[in-house]
Amino acid sequence: NRVSQSVPHMHIHLVPRHKKDGLKGFFWPRQRYKDEAALLQIQETLRSAVNRIRSR
Repeated sequence: NRVSQSVPHMHIHLVPRHKKDGLKGFFWPRQRYKDEAALLQIQETLRSAVNRIRSR
């Protein structure tokens, strides 16, 4: 193939953000989750997406 990828795959970066991490404005603006339930919902959305990909 054209980009030397002999095994089809997906590649993503999940970048945890921390106060004073030096990435201000580098990827996206820092923001807080509305509450812990919102954080857990995003976590579950990501987990489900990864599991769907793994099960193919």
